Amino acid sequence: MSNLSLFLGCVAPNRYPGIEAATKKTFSKFEIELDDLEGASCCPAPGVFKSFDKVTWLTLASRNIALSEQLNDDVLTICNGCYSTLKDAGEELKKDSDLKETVNEKLSEIGYEFKGMHDVRHVIEYLYQDVGIDKVKELISNPLNLKVAVHYGCHLIQPLRENDSELVDGTITFFDELVEATGASSTDYDDKMACCGAGGGARTAILDATLKMADKKLQNMTNAQVDCIVNACPFCHLQFDSGQQDINKKFDTEYDIPVLHYTQLLGLAMGFSPEELGIDLNATSTANFIEKIKDGSFRS
Repeated sequence: MSNLSLFLGCVAPNRYPGIEAATKKTFSKFEIELDDLEGASCCPAPGVFKSFDKVTWLTLASRNIALSEQLNDDVLTICNGCYSTLKDAGEELKKDSDLKETVNEKLSEIGYEFKGMHDVRHVIEYLYQDVGIDKVKELISNPLNLKVAVHYGCHLIQPLRENDSELVDGTITFFDELVEATGASSTDYDDKMACCGAGGGARTAILDATLKMADKKLQNMTNAQVDCIVNACPFCHLQFDSGQQDINKKFDTEYDIPVLHYTQLLGLAMGFSPEELGIDLNATSTANFIEKIKDGSFRS
């Protein structure tokens, strides 16, 4: 398999370093090398920078891709928003030679060039399409007995749909299949494909409205009696993790659902400890969840 550059984005290294650790530990089991993408910046966020100045947005995004191209790598993202920005920017520049020339003129001023010879991948679609479910299952040493609420997130589905991926034709199940490869059960719940509410700067600009959206999803997940929430985006992770604390204070609720990035769930099933995967660093109390992982209560 080809090498990959790990694009961390902003939220994971600043708020959830366990996601980075979990990604590197689990990919090492597949013997996949993840190069550090030194000098990378914010992606920048989809729906924010792009709305103000498209060329600036493309220039910033393509610089990150150019860093990976210098290493002869594809880019691996662990965040839906980063995936949406980098994937959309890369595909747009590949299709529009005039726009590519305009952006490269700006990049040349700082010594970079977007060549368009590599791709941008999301950790979930990469594991599903390139590694494969069977290989994931082969490396599961501690299968999990968990009821999981899978949260896909908007910016994972949108780039796949725009690029005509077969993963989003008909019923969408690829993330659920990866979860179930760990032994866990992906539990259906109402409004499963709904937004968490955080994206597009909404969590910063209109926090109360976004918390109401997250509250609705958390109600549905609670009704489904899940053991944990599994996402593939640090910003969605933040909305469900820290967001539970905000919602409990604002709406007098008592949510306490552990939140895991998929690589953390996968790491547990591969035999890594919760501490090695940074699960203990979440804002939402995970002490009981971690105790049950350690004593085997959640093992198949």
